[in-house]
Amino acid sequence: MPPGSRRSAQAVEWLRSNPSLEDLAEAYPDVWERAQRDVEAVLSRDDADEIKAYITRVSQPQAAPPGRTRPAAERLSHEIRRQMIVHLLKQAILSASTGVTEGRVRFNLLAGSVAQRLLFRRGLERKPVPLGAFRLIWPLLGGQRRLLMPLVQPKGIWCFYSRPLISRLAGLVGDRSCLEIAAGDGTLSRFLAEAGVRVTATDDHSWSDSISFPETVLRQDARTALRTHRPQVVICSWPPAGNAFEQHVFSTPSVEQYIVIGSRHDESTGNRAAYRDQTAFEMVEDAKLSSLVLPPEVDHAVLVFTRRTETPSHE
Repeated sequence: MPPGSRRSAQAVEWLRSNPSLEDLAEAYPDVWERAQRDVEAVLSRDDADEIKAYITRVSQPQAAPPGRTRPAAERLSHEIRRQMIVHLLKQAILSASTGVTEGRVRFNLLAGSVAQRLLFRRGLERKPVPLGAFRLIWPLLGGQRRLLMPLVQPKGIWCFYSRPLISRLAGLVGDRSCLEIAAGDGTLSRFLAEAGVRVTATDDHSWSDSISFPETVLRQDARTALRTHRPQVVICSWPPAGNAFEQHVFSTPSVEQYIVIGSRHDESTGNRAAYRDQTAFEMVEDAKLSSLVLPPEVDHAVLVFTRRTETPSHE
C-alpha cells in the first residue's frame, strides 16, 4: 500500500490493482473524509433520481475544461475519490439488499452448497436452471435467498436463465442470425448456441476488472458489432441504465427484432429514453418470458421489440 507521498505514477499503478476501501482510506485519509461526507449527504436525501445521477457521474472519468489538460495530481485525486465512492455505494446497496450492515455477507454452508448445485456447473460458471427443481428447492433457502444476487453481481451476474427460457428464446430467434451485445461472460450466447441458435457474442470488455471474458466473446462495442454483423435479431441481458449503445439497435436496418432481458424498474436497466423515442419497432413486455428469468425476487422483465411493417407517421 503506498503512502500518501508516493509519486503520482506509482500511485496510479497501485490504483489499477483495485485496492480495498480500507487501504485507500489509510493511504489518503483527507480524501476519505471528503468522500464519506459526500456519499452520506446524497444517501441521506433518499432521492432515487439523485442517487442514480450521482452514481453515473462518479463512474465517469473527469473531463477537462475545453482547451486544457487537468494536472496529473488533480486527475489522481479524482480517481482516488472515485474509487472510494464506488466502494461506499456498493456497501450501501449491499446493506439495503441484504439487511446486513456489518461484517461479510455470505451463505451458510448448506444454502451455499444447494445454490451451487442448482445454479452453477463449476465455480461461477452458470448453467441452464431446471425450473421444476428451482421451484422446489429455492423456497427452502428461506432468508438466505436475498443474499444471492449481492454476492454474485460484483462478478457481472445479474440473473440466471431457466431451461424453458432458453428454449423459448431459441424458438423466437429461429434460424435467423442473432447478435448478443454487452454479452459479459457470454453465458446467454453459450446457452443459445447449445440450443442451436446462430449467435455471436460481443462486448467492449469495459468491465474487465470484474468479468473474465472468454475468447468466444468478441471485443466489439455495440455500434461496431451491429455494423459488422448486420444481425436479424439482437439480444441484450441487463443493459446498464441510461446506456449510450442501445439507440444504435433501432437504427440498424438489418434488425428485425430486439430482445431485452432486464428489470421492470426504469432506473435499473436499459435506455428508456431510446425505447420511447424510437418509432420503427413495437415494444411488448412478454410476461411468460419474464417469469422464466431467475430468481423471481429481482422482478425481471423481458421486452421484445419487433420491427413494424410500416413506420407510423407523426402527422
